[in-house]
Amino acid sequence: MNRPALHNAFDETLIAELTTAFTELDADPAVRAIVLAGEGKSFSAGADLNWMKRQGNAPLAVNLSDARKLATLFRTISMCATPTIARVHGAALGGGMGLASACDICVASTQAQFATSEVRLGLIPAAIGPYVVRAIGERQAYRYFQTAERIGAQRACEIGLAHEVAEPDALDAKVQEVLGALFAGGPLAQAAATDLIRAVAHWPVDDAVVEDTARRIATLRATPEARAGLGAFLEKRPAEWVPAKG
Repeated sequence: MNRPALHNAFDETLIAELTTAFTELDADPAVRAIVLAGEGKSFSAGADLNWMKRQGNAPLAVNLSDARKLATLFRTISMCATPTIARVHGAALGGGMGLASACDICVASTQAQFATSEVRLGLIPAAIGPYVVRAIGERQAYRYFQTAERIGAQRACEIGLAHEVAEPDALDAKVQEVLGALFAGGPLAQAAATDLIRAVAHWPVDDAVVEDTARRIATLRATPEARAGLGAFLEKRPAEWVPAKG
């Protein structure tokens, strides 16, 4: 995101650009991971308030159409088959916290601050709600959706929002460390693993789930990628998808 003067707050233009970028990158088989970052002091201060005010004054049909585009952005990020990482170096407020939650992995600077600040503006974190609740859980959401308290990086890690916390000068190294771990995995397997999570999360382990998981592993281990990965492991060499060192 490159609106540093406005703390990467998003309007209809940035929403469209981000949606297009994630869609196109996810469709490119050469892309192994997508890192979302922000220029300037903040990761993202959420929605541009002038844009929000403008939409609030628009006819309902226009207002609703615009809100759907925002909701589609978060769903687009969350449904990427390609691994996604939020690199949060500063404030991630409102929709900014939604972006961090929609990504698969969040790596935060010790200077990062999160908040679902919408209620202080007479609003609710609607479009980001499913992804923030998924990240921090229903119980924590009851508190932070209503209080709009700032959440520091360490607290974000404790409640499941951030996976890793690093000092500012070590943030990029930590992101690279996570990328290195991702690059060691098979890309088709990673996409299948993400799909598996979506399929089994919050579902009872009934006969249908047992059958589904059995079919998933049976199908995957017959693929060329799995055969190549197992062969590489048994032969004690890197798999073909692992980038060469140096």
